[in-house]
Amino acid sequence: MDERFRVLVLNQVSAAGLARLPADRYTCGKDIAEPDAILLRSADLHAVEIPRSVLAVGRAGAGTNNIPVPALSARGVPVFNTPGANANAVKELVLAGLLMAARHLPAALDFVRGLDATAADLDKRVEDGKKAFAGGELAGQTLGVIGLGKIGCLVADAAIKLGMDVLGHDPEITVDAAWSLPSQVRKAHSVAEVLRGSSFVTLHVPLVAATRHLVNAENLRLMRPGAVLLNFSREGVVDDAAAVASLSAGALGRYVCDFPNPVIHGHAKVIALPHLGASTREAEENCALMVADQMRDFLEHGNIVNAVNFPAVSMARESAQRVAIANANVPNMLGQISSTMARHGLNIHNMVNKSRGEMAYTLVDVDSPVGAPLLAELGAIGGVLSVRSLPERRP
Repeated sequence: MDERFRVLVLNQVSAAGLARLPADRYTCGKDIAEPDAILLRSADLHAVEIPRSVLAVGRAGAGTNNIPVPALSARGVPVFNTPGANANAVKELVLAGLLMAARHLPAALDFVRGLDATAADLDKRVEDGKKAFAGGELAGQTLGVIGLGKIGCLVADAAIKLGMDVLGHDPEITVDAAWSLPSQVRKAHSVAEVLRGSSFVTLHVPLVAATRHLVNAENLRLMRPGAVLLNFSREGVVDDAAAVASLSAGALGRYVCDFPNPVIHGHAKVIALPHLGASTREAEENCALMVADQMRDFLEHGNIVNAVNFPAVSMARESAQRVAIANANVPNMLGQISSTMARHGLNIHNMVNKSRGEMAYTLVDVDSPVGAPLLAELGAIGGVLSVRSLPERRP
């Protein structure tokens, strides 16, 4: 019987990442029936039926809005992402966006392309035409950064090194992000404060219900005349129709984004790029390596790192026999798990249980093999979503 894990790969994923799933333990491909896991980038899982065999979903990237996370959580299926793996690529593109807007580079390039290179007066036309593209320098300007995760922190640091003042806001900043945030960043207490106080505003937040149209017609009025708005976060974080209206009214100066759509297409003050944020060889490889390692650690050992819907839980093995249990965060769960194992004559070497909101996750190392009757009894406990036996696989 083939005991290899079966991984359905729905997008072109870096070969370096897939190589982290060794062929003697994994079968990977685009036509895998009853997969144990799904590995993807931008494929839309909302539109398909996810097989009941799936134990985990791995997204080679940060955003998971293409994945039905709540439905998978209800099944006890973790959804992994790769926060920070593409952060440098996005940071560099944001810097390019700042420079394009400040120096009017797209229009200047179009002007040069339109010149007749054989004209005798080419030099004069260049000198006369360049006056229309005079811009401003970034040094001394204020950049507002909304969202201070890995990307936001890198952007803030780079902007400071360019001589900009940085005003940052993130009500849910993590401890790690706070440690990496440059001390020169001034703290804003609201989105409105950032919009009022900045000549450039860049967004780095996920698209969730609370951030949809985070920048809208109402708060666009708070921005300084001629200010530049940059969205390399997610389409939908900005109300694009409101942004176009503000541009047309001469209020907003430029709108730079990575998400072309019919609403903004063709507007003279919009700089739209074709979703290039993470499109570098380095970023794609980093994401693939990271998600493959996380998925393998979960499938083989039950450890969870960087799951958007589960707590972070890792435990070094103290036994060749391990049980992983995903459950609702309800009282007396550990007591029921340990008493059930005791009835089956199992000695617990080590146990870890952590919760995140309504979800909890438990790893238990035991001293003898786990049989199907125990797994069935554990699965019947009220609130248990999934149970797996994870015997250690020797090389």
